[in-house]
Amino acid sequence: MYVEFKDMPEDSRVWVYQAARQFSEQEKELIASRLSLFCNGWNTHGNRMPTSFQILEDQILVLAVDESGLGASGCSIDSSVRTLRELESEIENNITDQGKVTFKSNSGEINVASALGIKTKVTSGEIDSQTLVINPQVQSKKELESVWILAGNSWLNRYFPN
Repeated sequence: MYVEFKDMPEDSRVWVYQAARQFSEQEKELIASRLSLFCNGWNTHGNRMPTSFQILEDQILVLAVDESGLGASGCSIDSSVRTLRELESEIENNITDQGKVTFKSNSGEINVASALGIKTKVTSGEIDSQTLVINPQVQSKKELESVWILAGNSWLNRYFPN
């Protein structure tokens, strides 16, 4: 069942999806409509779960599930990914590919790069240890407070001189 994101418990499990580009207003309306319907029917083994979603900075999509009653099963998680893949196909915006790194430029603009080519972004100076990057380790609503972390405090640290 759909619950307003602000009303989800702090320990709700979250999945953070990074879109390749910002969503337009029409796309955000479509996403909100589809995900509201999806959340209303999202269940695990036939039992509906309190669920929600939020779009951050017009480009980051967060799904949340209150697992205090029932944990999300593999099938229920698969159904959420299927829904997101349908949306990404319709709006032609890569949402579900986990092989990308999202970071903020010095001007605050959100950029997305392939994880395979991220070392080039570091060596060119586009990303340094003080650049904000999405923290892929966020797993709860409470942890969304640290969804942006310094690249020097992330797995990218290995590319910076010590």
